[in-house]
Amino acid sequence: MSDPVHPARALWRLFEPVYAVTFLQPESRAAFEAAGLDGGWRGYFAGRAAPLGAVDAPTVTASFFSFAPAMVAQALPDVWTHASPSQALAARTRGSAAALARLLEPVAVEQVEAAATALEEAVARLDCAGRVLAAANAALPRPTDVHGRLWQAATVLREHRGDGHVAALVAGGLDGCEAPVLHCATGADREVLQPLRGWTDDAWAAATARLVERDWLTPQGAVTELGRARHRSVEEATDLAAGRVWAGLSDDELARLTAVLKPIAVLCRERMPINPLAMPPVEP
Repeated sequence: MSDPVHPARALWRLFEPVYAVTFLQPESRAAFEAAGLDGGWRGYFAGRAAPLGAVDAPTVTASFFSFAPAMVAQALPDVWTHASPSQALAARTRGSAAALARLLEPVAVEQVEAAATALEEAVARLDCAGRVLAAANAALPRPTDVHGRLWQAATVLREHRGDGHVAALVAGGLDGCEAPVLHCATGADREVLQPLRGWTDDAWAAATARLVERDWLTPQGAVTELGRARHRSVEEATDLAAGRVWAGLSDDELARLTAVLKPIAVLCRERMPINPLAMPPVEP
């Protein structure tokens, strides 16, 4: 029998697909392009970084953590000559709401409303100390439409977990390239993840060599028992850091929240064209 999944991880698997529509659906791409952010990556970097203001590449490299600095520098600060942060924010909200409206058409609006409200209540319980991306997103105005509300609440929770994950990776001794190398050794698809993070083969090989030297990987790139244990400790620390917001909910309340979110997550996850995080499918 497998170990039970931490509630913070189980719920992340339900709100992550909702968040992901802003970068993986045609409505979102169209909204970014209409704002002057064509080419895919301009929309991603501008849309995700916009809550921080017109930041430069080093700031985004640090806060996003696992992207190659050269890839980030190709987008920033140039994106702010195409669209301001406020224009990027408006585009991402507009595109995300439109994508969710299409994807969730089979779901009763009352259930979407219940999901949005439940996630907003969770956001209100968050402590964002030390979590810059989460705090910046939490400070944004609340959208007026239900799909926009659902997306924004999912995004705040996702960035809150992500900030904690970055802290766990740093505490675990991993750098921005070593983290995706280890992730691929434990199940993610390198052919998907490496180009999405912009790392060259040389940088990837160097990171692999560092992990081999620490006995986290074998010379062939397979994860060792030590590497698996270190990876597990990072994931456990991430769950612990993300768990406080859910800790006050009873088992019945967690079950009701899961029941509300799961049909929504299933529809969003089924239409996710790529899966760089190697997330498992959401069971209907």
